[in-house]
Amino acid sequence: MNHDWPKTTTDLSQAIRELRTGAPEPMKAFSALAKAALQPKALDTKTKELIALGIAVAIRCDGCVAFHAEAAVKQGASRDEVMETMGMAVYMGAGPSVMYAAQAVEAYDQFSARKQAAE
Repeated sequence: MNHDWPKTTTDLSQAIRELRTGAPEPMKAFSALAKAALQPKALDTKTKELIALGIAVAIRCDGCVAFHAEAAVKQGASRDEVMETMGMAVYMGAGPSVMYAAQAVEAYDQFSARKQAAE
C-alpha cells in the first residue's frame, strides 16, 4: 500500500486552486457549505472530521481520505478515535471499506508523524 498521503493533499490542492479559478461561484458555495457544516454545535469539529473520514472510507474517495485524515490530526483526534471511526466505516461499507480504512489509518499516521516532527 504505502501511499504518500501528504503528497496527495499537496497535489490535489493545486488542482483545487485551478477549479476555484475556473468555477469560482460553485467553489465559493462549496466552501461556505463546508464552513457551515464544520461549525461546532451539538458536535465538535473533531467529531465532524472523524465522521467525514468515515464517510470518505465508505464512499472510497482517496482525496477525501487524505484531507480528512489531515484535518482529524489538526483537530487533535487520537489514533484510538480514528480506529473506532474506521470500525464504523467498515461496518457501514463492508469489504471495500476495510481496504480504505487501512489507507485512512496510514494517512492519519503520516500526518501525525509530520505534525510531531514539526513540534
